Amino acid sequence: MEVYHAGSRALQERAGVREAADHVGRSVGQDIKPVAAAFLALQPLLVVGAADPATGGVWASPVAGTPGFVRATGPRRMSVTGGVHAGDPLAPALATPGTHVGTLALDPRTRRRMRLNGRLRPVPEGFAVDADRIFSNCPKYLQKRDLCATVPRTPGTPRHGTELTVRQRQFVAEADTFFLATVHGQGADAGHRGGNPGFVRVLSPRELLWRDYPGNSMFLTLGNLATDPRAGLLFLDWTTGTALQLTGEARTEFGADGQRRVHFTLAAAVETEGAVPLRWSAPAYSPANPDPAG
Repeated sequence: MEVYHAGSRALQERAGVREAADHVGRSVGQDIKPVAAAFLALQPLLVVGAADPATGGVWASPVAGTPGFVRATGPRRMSVTGGVHAGDPLAPALATPGTHVGTLALDPRTRRRMRLNGRLRPVPEGFAVDADRIFSNCPKYLQKRDLCATVPRTPGTPRHGTELTVRQRQFVAEADTFFLATVHGQGADAGHRGGNPGFVRVLSPRELLWRDYPGNSMFLTLGNLATDPRAGLLFLDWTTGTALQLTGEARTEFGADGQRRVHFTLAAAVETEGAVPLRWSAPAYSPANPDPAG
């Protein structure tokens, strides 16, 4: 599988970063190296992105557990014990063999993150992913948080809607982090977006906007959106474990000022209290975060 498809290449050419992207792309592989296996084994949280096989909607979901619940069980296989709760919108996808999934293991304690994308295989204790792509990302725009406690929580009944409530809009507007799932013809991807509170603007109950900050020059997420606008967003309350999951479509807008902005239109929202049994500390914001008003 090529590292980049036509959508990513078009964005790289437009930004004039193709040579840099080729350099970064050489770090993408299929094998889970020992350092990557050790990193996975320490994580209490994994974000999974995929498309619902029935509706086609793209979602990002949190999966949490005691460190060791995610582990390498072969040179190209990651196994996950457990999974999403029964009411999670990705539950059908994670029960379907062959589903393309993107996963992101992100450690706020160390500002490290690793992506592993591939095909899913349900197993009795959870699911496994046969890897197509494995690579790490830089710590840019990652807020540092310490894990305070693992809290016994029973996920609440999911609340569904097609517009954000007033409280949900405030939650999004105050967020410093969200996770973004996208898809393309050869797979799926789960990524991270971060910034100071206010970096995501709520334009209406169904519209969000955020600036695309300079990154690693790969343009994987925006490249996917250039070929398939479906997207899934996940916002977490790092204290209470509430998860707000959004699905819809996103498009990249190119401003005369040279900045890129992503406009998201909501199709459906799912809010679940106590979805994640983890309580994290208040953040230390990344020094790379731009002023959201800038």
